[in-house]
Amino acid sequence: MVNRRDVQHALVTGFQRRVGNPILGRLPVQTLLETTGRVSGQPRITPIGGRRSGNSFWLVSEFGTRSQYVRNIQADNRVRLRLRGRWHTGTAHLLPDDDPIARLRSLPRANSAAVRVVGTDLMTVRIDLD
Repeated sequence: MVNRRDVQHALVTGFQRRVGNPILGRLPVQTLLETTGRVSGQPRITPIGGRRSGNSFWLVSEFGTRSQYVRNIQADNRVRLRLRGRWHTGTAHLLPDDDPIARLRSLPRANSAAVRVVGTDLMTVRIDLD
């Protein structure tokens, strides 16, 4: 039997990898997360949505530990974040005990709606900026 969550994950991540991320990554206003590839050691850049609050940036991963950038954070939580065209260094923290639905209510509405629609394993991530 085919697991609906697995199919949804494959379809969404395939679209993001081939269509969405290449387009969004070129937009100067798009927030970008740079992690270090856990296998390659090379920089990996992912367009994300979220909100800065003081010296922290909050986001919700739609696929939790199934997301490649979350797996990279598990291996090395030092990251860079491009906000409004400027790069910042920081330390990412995975917060599986945080309520991601409640967190989405405090984040930008359009991105939060998309995450809720396509996400299957929501997980909050906080990046403490240096």
